[in-house]
Amino acid sequence: MNSKYVIGVDIGTTSAKSVLYAVDGTVIANHGIEYPLFSPTPETAVQDPEEIFQAVINTVKVIMQKSHVDPANVLCVSFSSAMHSLIAVDKEGKPLTECITWADNRSSDWVEKIKTEMNGHEIYLRTGTPLHPMTPLAKLVWLQNDYTELFSKSSKFISIKEYIFYKLFGKYVVDYSIASGTGLFNIYTLGWDAEALKVAGVTADNLSEPVPTTYQLSGMDVGYAKEMNLNPITPFVVGAGDGPLSNLGVNAIDPGVVAVTIGTSGAIRAVTDRPITDPKGRIFCYALTENHWVIGGPVNNGGMIFRWVRDQLGDAEVATAKRLGKDPYEVLTEIADRITPGADGLLFHPYLAGERAPLWNSNARGSFFGLGMHHKKEHLIRAVLEGVIFNLYTVLLALSELMGEPNKIQATGGFARSELWRQMMADIFNQDVSIPESFESSCLGAAILGLYSMGEIDSLNAVSDMVGATYHHTPNSENVSIYEDLTPIYIRLSRILQEEYESIAAFQKKWV
Repeated sequence: MNSKYVIGVDIGTTSAKSVLYAVDGTVIANHGIEYPLFSPTPETAVQDPEEIFQAVINTVKVIMQKSHVDPANVLCVSFSSAMHSLIAVDKEGKPLTECITWADNRSSDWVEKIKTEMNGHEIYLRTGTPLHPMTPLAKLVWLQNDYTELFSKSSKFISIKEYIFYKLFGKYVVDYSIASGTGLFNIYTLGWDAEALKVAGVTADNLSEPVPTTYQLSGMDVGYAKEMNLNPITPFVVGAGDGPLSNLGVNAIDPGVVAVTIGTSGAIRAVTDRPITDPKGRIFCYALTENHWVIGGPVNNGGMIFRWVRDQLGDAEVATAKRLGKDPYEVLTEIADRITPGADGLLFHPYLAGERAPLWNSNARGSFFGLGMHHKKEHLIRAVLEGVIFNLYTVLLALSELMGEPNKIQATGGFARSELWRQMMADIFNQDVSIPESFESSCLGAAILGLYSMGEIDSLNAVSDMVGATYHHTPNSENVSIYEDLTPIYIRLSRILQEEYESIAAFQKKWV
């Protein structure tokens, strides 16, 4: 066994994962622990910060136990984290709120006011974070106005990663990457944005100190070090956000290479050497390092839509799968594969959970369009799978406007288990699609950033030696022609329905 190791930790929305790697990227041990996302109302999505902290401690503890690695041989522990979380804490660092996640929409009424009355678009152009309820900027405006007493009691407003680092090291630091997802951080000056802070009602003292993503802390709490079976002097690299690190972990950091992820939600991201924002406000721009900037767009509606199909339309297929000992998704995909591309003129907009990119509209709602008597359940299933890809393609079009046509697509996530879905992406994007052989891409990205911080590698491009490929798909020209006819209709519909999204959302809030 290699005598040097690095640990990559990912603090995700639904679980914490830790992976122990040899310095060549070989996986030695891994462990994940799930935790709940609480949604007592449709607009609420919160978590217990302490539960997440314990999950991080325990995942590291387990991989150290599994591997029997000498703690002295662990070079560093490096972190990835879900973005846009917010926790209000008191002067002792104790939470006054739960961890308010990116999926929480309770600040939605304030987003429009920030856009129209508080110079929101200009703030976006400097901070790179599109205006949406996911952003800490919107959450702070909401707390300031709707929870005045709690807001005034709060000493700091931090993310879940900052909470964990404070507990381990007693210091408030935030990496440029997580900071660049707050809507409060000027991506050109690498400091807090004065106008954004004023809108949010906070000062820099209420926030953590921004530091590079390669920043190291050491000398952690001895009790926690012992619990994780690590030396207290082991360097912890602050790391970056999960999206930027996923790009690194799938080797999508060179010009023209785009990473597409479809898990529960989804995202498209590319790396540039400087900050870029969109005059139309459709994409984000987040830091990976001071010289690597990730631009792209997240979508709410990825694999969760296929799960909705399984649960609401797939009773017969679930029963068939059980009888045959197969995965229900495999059976559903098989019947969708019987239908020709384009689902015989049926389109589906997958906005069941509102939408972030490219609409940035939490009131968007899903719809089937073109439904006729000739359509059967299998058409609906195929249209749903295609709709998820169409939606991601509209984000890719926005990216292409800003940085040119991509020359390579690296696709990851649960969707990659479906050959049909992979081929749909190649056909709708009209691009070659490769599926990297990358285990837990955000953890690997964190580990590579850690090795770079420690001087073990001299370039992030070392990832190219650690990531292979499993599948490769090329576009089918006949399918491409069909999808090219449907794409403009798909795009026009979401624009035409903007007013109706607001109306139906208002109805649902009133009556449902």
